Amino acid sequence: MNDKEILDHLQEFLTPRRKSLFEKVLAERTDHLTVVAQDVYQLHNTSAVVRSCDVFGIQNIHVIEEKIPRRIDKEIAMGAQKWVDINRYNSAKDCVKKLRTEGYRIVATSPHDDSQLLEDFDISTPAALFFGTEKDGLSEEIMREADTTIKIPMVGFTESLNISVSAAIILQSLTSKLKRSNVEWQFSEEEKARIRMNWTKKTIKNSEQIIERFLNQ
Repeated sequence: MNDKEILDHLQEFLTPRRKSLFEKVLAERTDHLTVVAQDVYQLHNTSAVVRSCDVFGIQNIHVIEEKIPRRIDKEIAMGAQKWVDINRYNSAKDCVKKLRTEGYRIVATSPHDDSQLLEDFDISTPAALFFGTEKDGLSEEIMREADTTIKIPMVGFTESLNISVSAAIILQSLTSKLKRSNVEWQFSEEEKARIRMNWTKKTIKNSEQIIERFLNQ
């Protein structure tokens, strides 16, 4: 029994509307851009970033929990944690190493004057967007490792935004730019199949028991 046969069986338990929604959302999903939150103290901010990732089609979010382990607040994430993949790390070093291995540029978000403007950011190659704490920003380690830094243009007296607001603005801007480009940002059919299986399992109650019965029949 192969994965496609198992998925086909499971999807018999989904409504046509749900299956159609899966395909619509999958067509807009990407791993070309990914998001990293480093030691964000306010739980609701990490949860809101997860929600923004789902809304703007980012499949993977990476959470560095070097100082204080956090959980995702389900109420604030509004169920988004079911649809994106949350990758957790105990150290910034491990996260950076993994992302570099996967071919990502390390991009730090920073309001400083020497940062590149968001509108000028090159989206032609994969990028991991790092967001730091509300108070201190990103760690010195991440700033040293960064291949580039970007900032949101601001003209007020305050030079920073809440992390969840910053993430939403940056993701909206870059995903829109990505979809207007010639970059191949969508998932392959193989990758879509993996995500489709994951979403289907999360949607159907007792999916593992259903699979087991199907394999044993």
